[in-house]
Amino acid sequence: MPLSYRYTDLLSSGEDFQELIAEFSTAVESAIPSLTVITETASEIRAAAGAWSKKEIIGHLIDSASNNHQRFVRAQMTENFSSPGYEQEFWVAVQNYQSEQWATLVAFWQAYNLNLVRVISNIPTDRLHHQLSIGGGEVVTLEYVIRDYVGHLKHHLHQILN
Repeated sequence: MPLSYRYTDLLSSGEDFQELIAEFSTAVESAIPSLTVITETASEIRAAAGAWSKKEIIGHLIDSASNNHQRFVRAQMTENFSSPGYEQEFWVAVQNYQSEQWATLVAFWQAYNLNLVRVISNIPTDRLHHQLSIGGGEVVTLEYVIRDYVGHLKHHLHQILN
């Protein structure tokens, strides 16, 4: 996943890391009631040709959680970590999220992200400044990647729920 997007602007400016963790947890928990009322049929609709359905977007968020989980843990092991990129279109296509039950996807997305809340809650402050490169891209800090992940999640939840 090259850092071609910048979702950090979706987060409150100047917030400290504990506020970010609370914001992340709240984003996940507050989305669940709205996600669970989406029907199977509605979850399969594509807004335009070539666009992802709600199922595919939530699948993409599961993939993003999976890829970032590795980064959140591995970047703590060394001050300079290099992570492979993430080919999102390929991942979504080969996993065929469109054929999975909506409720199953939502439950998995929720559980995985609540686990990530726990993971980032346990990162020692000094490790947030460890540097990493994703897919050969620019060098950023672990904290930046975490903040960007939360913004990315909120961006896609907005797509699904609005």
